[in-house]
Amino acid sequence: MKDFSKELSFKTSRSSGAGGQNVNKVETSVTVLWKVDESEFFNERQKTLIQEKLKNRINAEGFLFLTVSESRTQLMNKNKSIEKILEIVDKALIVPKTRIATKPSRAKKEKRLDTKKKISEKKENRRFKF
Repeated sequence: MKDFSKELSFKTSRSSGAGGQNVNKVETSVTVLWKVDESEFFNERQKTLIQEKLKNRINAEGFLFLTVSESRTQLMNKNKSIEKILEIVDKALIVPKTRIATKPSRAKKEKRLDTKKKISEKKENRRFKF
């Protein structure tokens, strides 16, 4: 996991939720912004991969943003937002392996047919015969 936290910028705002009167006075909600195109930590291929997978989180100016307001303190929300954005980008960089189509072996086919035959015989024996 690459630590590109030096490239992140932060905005604070008043958050809703727990905190009582404190919520109305203190800006505890933290929004993290990261300009994907201007990153020095990733190559062009990685940047395009991030932009494709996280296109719903990237706005028109090219900023990847994430808002966190889980905690009652700004510092804890800032730390949580850094963790989350690093985790999101790390997951976006994972390229899944391509599936190779395979066929079932002869033994597996025979076993399947054999169990089908046994079940069929068992049900046939349950029938009432005249």
